[in-house]
Amino acid sequence: MKTLIPKEIKNDFPIFKRKIHGKSLVYLDSASSSQKPKQVIEALSNYYEKMHANIHRGIYTLSEEATLAYEDAHRKVARLINAKFKEIIFTKNTTESINLLAYSLGLELKKGDEILLTEMEHHANLVPWQQIAKRVGAVVKFIKVNKEGELIVDEQLFTKKTKIVAVTHISNVLGTINPIAEIIGKGHKVGAKVVIDAAQSIPHMPFDVKALDADFVAFSSHKMLGPTGIGVLYGKQELLEQMTPFLYGGDMIKEVTLEDSTFNDLPWKFEAGTPNIAGGIAFGTAVEYLTNIGMHNIEQHDKELLKYAHEQLSKVKGITIYGPKDLKKKSSIIAFNFEDIHPHDVSSILDTEGIAIRGGHHCAMPLMKILNLQSSCRLSLYLYNTTEDIDALVKALEKVRKVFK
Repeated sequence: MKTLIPKEIKNDFPIFKRKIHGKSLVYLDSASSSQKPKQVIEALSNYYEKMHANIHRGIYTLSEEATLAYEDAHRKVARLINAKFKEIIFTKNTTESINLLAYSLGLELKKGDEILLTEMEHHANLVPWQQIAKRVGAVVKFIKVNKEGELIVDEQLFTKKTKIVAVTHISNVLGTINPIAEIIGKGHKVGAKVVIDAAQSIPHMPFDVKALDADFVAFSSHKMLGPTGIGVLYGKQELLEQMTPFLYGGDMIKEVTLEDSTFNDLPWKFEAGTPNIAGGIAFGTAVEYLTNIGMHNIEQHDKELLKYAHEQLSKVKGITIYGPKDLKKKSSIIAFNFEDIHPHDVSSILDTEGIAIRGGHHCAMPLMKILNLQSSCRLSLYLYNTTEDIDALVKALEKVRKVFK
């Protein structure tokens, strides 16, 4: 397999020195959470060892250094997706970003207004809208999924009543790459605000918010080599300025009296309280790491490895693969089942060979029901994976077969 990312990159990730049940670790669960390079781990350690202090509050060296580093991380993320500094809000994760939107935008909804989602949403982009709709009397509608795991984008779903369109860019179950440019265009045509869950796309490919004309985009650090507990909400500046904050307290205010408060400038208006400073700074390091490799190179690596994985798994008797057959419509995720063996059993036996995959409903229970599945196995690839990892998986599946003979 030709790739622009050398296999030696694995040396940057300390966890791959570890043995699992005496076997080399083969990590195939990056859609859940990616591993961390030593540069990111060192950035976390460096912050706590050399510059820990609260930000935006201290007129002394440590506070000023921490503030500059934390704000610089916002700028790195902004450059990655072609946004303005003011448009990058740090949250806890993708889930909190979407909850922020559901709360703030939900306050503007009236009875009978429509929220348009898809049948393949992660619970994080379904439950918040579902619950806010119940509270205000809005109606939730869904773009359907066909048997290939692709969206059926019906223009009739986009009406004058559609106020919010919230869709995943890439399915966390099937790896389906959805036509978000088309969906954004249809949403804007009827005056709706469009929210993109990009948790599975921004870590794996170039992403330009201006070219897409996205209103809001949510994603997480921990799926793109960064720490847990830090996420991003991108929003168009004019929309963020109009919105009501989700959380209130320190650092998100300009002035407070006993009677009223005025809110801070963007992005701090939406970052109440002491944030995850260390996580934010280390996230900036992760973004820098990805940028140095090149998002185009990561995308190409993923595509080549996905093709190899599909070819090798298709040779295994008893494997059923779900999702688009056309790999151009698919990202670095493969959902499959192996004979009639429960995915939890498959995952457990693979673990004895040092191989980590996911088994379950993948926080997308409605989609699993539509696919007529209780659960599935899922492997997900990233820049540190190699063809040898796929070969190890295929070999280990034969052990699974023998155990259940």
